[in-house]
Amino acid sequence: MNSRFVVRTVALAAASILSVASARAQAPAAAGSSTSGKVGVISIRQAIVTTAEGKVASAELQSQFASRQNEIENLNKQINDLQQRLSSGAGKLSPEEESRLRQQGQRLAQRLERMNTEYQEDVNAAQADVIDRIGRKMVDVLDRYARENGYAVVLDSSAQSTPILYASTQIDVTQDIVRLYDQAYPVKAGAATPAKPAAAKPAPATPPPTSKP
Repeated sequence: MNSRFVVRTVALAAASILSVASARAQAPAAAGSSTSGKVGVISIRQAIVTTAEGKVASAELQSQFASRQNEIENLNKQINDLQQRLSSGAGKLSPEEESRLRQQGQRLAQRLERMNTEYQEDVNAAQADVIDRIGRKMVDVLDRYARENGYAVVLDSSAQSTPILYASTQIDVTQDIVRLYDQAYPVKAGAATPAKPAAAKPAPATPPPTSKP
């Protein structure tokens, strides 16, 4: 999954996911004397977006919201065009025409603000569903991995609530978990087909400046 597309929600979801994973990983360490008590680190954000399922989900989300992204971009262009007309027509337009253009611009700006708000809410909800689906299965993969390899705890280096100042790459298990996840939950043949170029939009549009034309 494109990291820019999920960054707004993945951190919060990862925090709740990893709190469960850490509790599971610590249980065998306390009960079994043979456990070495190793500490591991994973970037759950990177793991989710790197899995084959995550990449497919990213393409699907981008395709799903592409038309709304285009609507927002087109509306933003209309507002910019109006601003340009007002700017170039300063002192030349009649008061009536200038007032009409300003009122039209205000209506478009209000519409754009509503569209942006609804768009972002829907994108966040869709992303959260994907992250929850992949994350819960990833917890199971991580749980098995931690038990089989003697980890007492696995920390999430991508969570803001876990301020890791330094971690050796030798204890980073991110790629191992991604590999095991893809083995446990392979995507169907053809499912990873990239989205069409027109649908491959970047992160949700940033609202334009609040200044009115």
